[in-house]
Amino acid sequence: MIKLVDILNEVVPPKNTWFPLSKAEVQDVEKEILDLINNAYGSIGGHPNYKSVNDLAGSEYEIIDLDDDPELDAVTVTKQRAGGTKHVGIGHDGTSPGKRGALGRTIDKLDEPSNYIEASGAIENILRKANVTQVTDEETIRKALKGKEIKMYDDGSYDRVLGGKKYKKTMWGKPTV
Repeated sequence: MIKLVDILNEVVPPKNTWFPLSKAEVQDVEKEILDLINNAYGSIGGHPNYKSVNDLAGSEYEIIDLDDDPELDAVTVTKQRAGGTKHVGIGHDGTSPGKRGALGRTIDKLDEPSNYIEASGAIENILRKANVTQVTDEETIRKALKGKEIKMYDDGSYDRVLGGKKYKKTMWGKPTV
């Protein structure tokens, strides 16, 4: 039997509208969020920082439902950092609307002050094609990544260790430093 309290606690975002989650709401849909993230990063071995629901704490999430089924279709993941709001991940259900939703939301946010992202690979190429501003100033990058060890290159890219692995990254958006 379904209890009224369970119905009242269920997170039901409005259709086609990005919905920020409170910490309590994240707990209500943590498995769904992790599934979306795992789906988005599955082809590269998963997201280096989101392996289990325990890893979801400390981040902020926006979700969206884009179709007729009641399941979540996309999620964006951010953290508050020295440079402002750092976009640290996305998730989607594998459908074109889900992928476009997560990427489009991130691209839109990166045009706002204090929003930035580190990227490589396919996401870097998407950001470049979308004409998102690349941050190439070493001082800005170092301030936004306060306390992180990086090795800079002349083109504005840099090496950085994430989840125990070294990655070549670029920074995009408008960090505030």
